Amino acid sequence: MILARRAVLTATLTLAATLVLGSSVPSRAADDNSVDAIRKRGTIKIGVKYDAPPFGSLNPQTNQVSGFDVDIARAIAKKVLGSADKVELVQVKSDNRIPLVQNGDIDAFVATATITPARMKTIDFSSVYYRAGQSLLVKKSSTIKSYKDLDGKGVCSVQGSTPEQTIRRLVPKANVVTFETYPECLTALRGGRVDAVTTDNVILGGYEAQDPSQLQLVGGLFTFEPYGIGIRKGNASLVKAINDTLADLKKSGDYAKMHEKWLGKKLPPDFNSWFGMAADTAAEQFANQKPG
Repeated sequence: MILARRAVLTATLTLAATLVLGSSVPSRAADDNSVDAIRKRGTIKIGVKYDAPPFGSLNPQTNQVSGFDVDIARAIAKKVLGSADKVELVQVKSDNRIPLVQNGDIDAFVATATITPARMKTIDFSSVYYRAGQSLLVKKSSTIKSYKDLDGKGVCSVQGSTPEQTIRRLVPKANVVTFETYPECLTALRGGRVDAVTTDNVILGGYEAQDPSQLQLVGGLFTFEPYGIGIRKGNASLVKAINDTLADLKKSGDYAKMHEKWLGKKLPPDFNSWFGMAADTAAEQFANQKPG
């Protein structure tokens, strides 16, 4: 009888502990990034870069971030919530943008991210919204003309980025230095600590335009870098909403206007060959390319 009572008491205490413990565990509803949840919340959290002009850069005077990716983020907010102002822009970097979207801290990121097979295993991507290519930024006095000239040279890229991985693979004898941000790489280049900075041509072109008398872009485009918008794995409703946004931007002509506004160029001749390309197709093309 005593044993039976003890068993009942133990079971009761266990159940009570479970109920108390269960009530202390935060609800995952707060991490729901579906379109329905976003609409109930009334805002959409989108990660953008603050250090990658002309895609995203912070104006220290106004404390406002602007750029091509920022305009894409605002267009998504307008599509999902009816207003471009209903977006909360969150600063992301190359090494934290995927964890932030995985954890539900942001709903998506528009942050110069190349669609790769490895990344598609951890998150979902929109269709391709921009095509870039890896290149090199050097001082005007440099003799470097190609990534093939980087043996024994110091080259800087950003931690966790595709360009870092690519340059390590293409030039095993290069001295690769990494930082969290592109301005840190730029400072290292100006100070003579590295001989080149490597990432996508459009980002490097933004820095070249700020100081054309001292810096120059070299090496051409030696990779195919299809940019996609990162979304939490399995969030089909948001993937569709974002893909619909991109299709609308193309059809309305707004994408072409944004392209010319931020990149200073009209749409390239091969625009229709990559814009809107399915993420899995883009990842396959990236994996199978032969850098030139």
